[in-house]
Amino acid sequence: MADRPWVRTTCPYCGTGCGIRVQADKQGRLLALEGDPDHPANSGRLCSKGMALPETLAVDQRLLNPEVAGKVVSWERALDHVAQALIRTVGQYGPDSVGFYLSGQLLTEDYYVANKLMKGFIGGANVDGNSRLCMSSAVVGHQRGFGADLVPGCYEDLDLAQLVVVAGSNTAWCHPVLFRRVTEARKRHPGRTLVVIDPRKTATAMEADLYLPIKGGSDIWLWLGLLHHLFITLREDKNFLRQHVLIDENSLELASSYAQNTTAVARLTGLTVRDVERFYGLFAATEQTVTLFSQGIKQSVSGSDTVSAILNCHLYTGRIGKPGMGPLSLTGQPNAMGGREVGAMPNLLAAHMMLDDPGHRKIVSRFWNSNRLATKPGLKAVELFQAVGDGRVKALWIMGTNPLVSLPDSQSVRRALARCPLVIVSDVVRHTDTTALAHVLLPARPWGEKSGSVTNSERCISRQRAFLPPVGQAKPDWWILAQVGQRMGFGAEFNYKRVGEIFREHATLSGIGNGGSRAFDIAALAGVDYDGMQPIQWPVRQEQGLPRGRARLGGDGRFFTPDRKARLVAVQPGKTTNILPDALRLNSGRLRDQWHTMTRTGLSPALSRHEPEPILELHPDDARCNGVEEGMLVRVVNTLGEAILRARVTTTQRQGELFAPMHWSRQFSGQAAINALVPASTDPASGQPASKGGYVMLLPVTQHWHGFLLTRQRVELTGSWWCRHAMEQGIWQYRLAGTFPLSNWKEETAAWIRGSGKEEWIDYSDVAQGRYRRAWRQEGRLMGCLFIEQQAPLPAAAQLLSFFTDQEWAAASLLSGRMAKIAAGGRTICACHGVSEGALRTAIRSGDTSVESLGKRLLAGTGCGSCIPEIQGMLIA
Repeated sequence: MADRPWVRTTCPYCGTGCGIRVQADKQGRLLALEGDPDHPANSGRLCSKGMALPETLAVDQRLLNPEVAGKVVSWERALDHVAQALIRTVGQYGPDSVGFYLSGQLLTEDYYVANKLMKGFIGGANVDGNSRLCMSSAVVGHQRGFGADLVPGCYEDLDLAQLVVVAGSNTAWCHPVLFRRVTEARKRHPGRTLVVIDPRKTATAMEADLYLPIKGGSDIWLWLGLLHHLFITLREDKNFLRQHVLIDENSLELASSYAQNTTAVARLTGLTVRDVERFYGLFAATEQTVTLFSQGIKQSVSGSDTVSAILNCHLYTGRIGKPGMGPLSLTGQPNAMGGREVGAMPNLLAAHMMLDDPGHRKIVSRFWNSNRLATKPGLKAVELFQAVGDGRVKALWIMGTNPLVSLPDSQSVRRALARCPLVIVSDVVRHTDTTALAHVLLPARPWGEKSGSVTNSERCISRQRAFLPPVGQAKPDWWILAQVGQRMGFGAEFNYKRVGEIFREHATLSGIGNGGSRAFDIAALAGVDYDGMQPIQWPVRQEQGLPRGRARLGGDGRFFTPDRKARLVAVQPGKTTNILPDALRLNSGRLRDQWHTMTRTGLSPALSRHEPEPILELHPDDARCNGVEEGMLVRVVNTLGEAILRARVTTTQRQGELFAPMHWSRQFSGQAAINALVPASTDPASGQPASKGGYVMLLPVTQHWHGFLLTRQRVELTGSWWCRHAMEQGIWQYRLAGTFPLSNWKEETAAWIRGSGKEEWIDYSDVAQGRYRRAWRQEGRLMGCLFIEQQAPLPAAAQLLSFFTDQEWAAASLLSGRMAKIAAGGRTICACHGVSEGALRTAIRSGDTSVESLGKRLLAGTGCGSCIPEIQGMLIA
């Protein structure tokens, strides 16, 4: 591999934006993948998901050809069909009858062309995306406070801060590379403090010096109280506040009225007075303070105001845009910021220009040579799908996302799409919950096959570069959009040949009519070598003939409001309604090794071992009151729908509150899509859904039997609880549980296994023991096996994988259960190095009593480090 050049690209997962370098051979086979040591975001470090990317590049799940009405067609026919359908829809119902729903998985250039086509030439503004679900409340907070959608600080601040406050984020799992920077800085500089504010005692909270187990949805009270505390106690130079901040006269008064003292704050947040006072004292006394915040803050009906409350505390103390201090919003999507840069939200144009600003509309319409530019904001994500449901939107183009799983009240979204006359889906994967309802499917190129740019949480623009040849008929999203634009009659404006042309157009537009009035300005990049462009933070200025980025903004007291002053904004708590008086609050979020709806990470065996089943975490007292025991199946219900999850009883969960992962789609589990239970309540300013504020009841499920199915093929299971995950050798494991008794094992399970008619079937049953097993092979090759037990434990499925490679395997050995005894490793704790719980416990019993010694022996914890809190818990237990 030494003679193969490294291709530098960027990770396609979270907003950390880690650099990756890869090597591939001439046949397009990936030879090596590692963190890019020269990328400023990660300096070579990757998390478990980044390291497992090679396992997600298989093509057997891919969408490889255009399809119209379920039939494979040529690109020419598919593009003509889409263009003519959009022309007819606009002609009959107007531009507001069309909507685009985009994804933070798109590259900036894809976003740019989509926004240009919709707003500039179709003439409507119904353009939004799944970034609405993760960042829009932060956007509103930043725009209100700073006059622009900007993050004032950078990752280096994590190395410098004396106090790091993590609010509403399990950073150790969701942004592990950044969290390692925090923990490593604490090791280098003892005395630095970590405060974690979260209803759950997460892996992040386990490393905190002060953990505040706040009541779900009450964060705004804590930050209002902090502002009031700073106002009455802080005795320091107020020059920054006087010269550079315009204070809303109601902001301090409201903070005082809502949170008069620490006793009131403690009562409203469920915290102790002592902990509130300790947090306020630490914040007031520590100038170099960074506040990291994420979905626990933003996914709320008060998300925008809670963000503003955090910004208020930093502005009041002048802790903005200076080394080691400032608020830092952690982005969930890899390119949520890039999408906003080009205007892919319903109230924006491009280059951070506003749709309702006549001057901005004039700049953009001239630059795009368009006389059809949209003149009013369009519909936000939840509103957009509601408009699809009631018939106002007749044509919807969904790109690179799976809204049937990720949006709240997902059953209503399903009904809306089922009624829509035209649903176009551009995607990489053939089978998702959303593609099942598409009239037109367009195969897009995935990470590894596409090129463009992305922007991470610290405003750093990086290149994604292709290193694999495209598979099948897959095309870049920008190309698909441009081709449709040409076929709609806008040929000259969409005549792009290379992705770099789009970036240069985008960069040029950012400088027109700017002059420093808009934060986003990358005009200096319009002339750079796009193929060789290095990571750089915006805004970018030309200095001594070279483009230079800025790491921090606002430290000089200059912001992007008309008077260049920041704003201290008056905020107040929103109202939440629990229509079920005895219900429990449902919190949802991410697992350590999975991503969104698992269309990528679900292909990786390494990423499936840590949490292979959809779980529900609940406090022991709630379990006792609801008749729930550890490991039991639990029906989670409300007026919107239901899910069935495996109970995990734990004291890390607040009493009265539940947690469930949001990843499980219908492709990976029959009854675990948690957003079906989340109401479509949104923040009134941002439109961001309150995904962490649903209420549910619990009903224990009687389990009559349990089992698993190992198979080389996807199967359709009905009538039982199931979930599936990837194993080695291309095998899928389906975990099964019976919510009803089986009277005829062979007959009633036969429908699960659809053969080609050439299989040899082998059955084994023991009625007295309540046991049934079945295997099938073709030409001597094992194709699958089914194990069901009424009461007895099941063998470890991993023990059976060798039968899938052994051409001489014996059916009796497989089905009788007399296979070779292999020590069960249990869950994978360290996904980076594949270290199981069993291996760790064996090493601990052998005398390894520290994370460091376990790392030396097993490598556990030496990768991204997100497993370290769990390892520490095992050492303590």
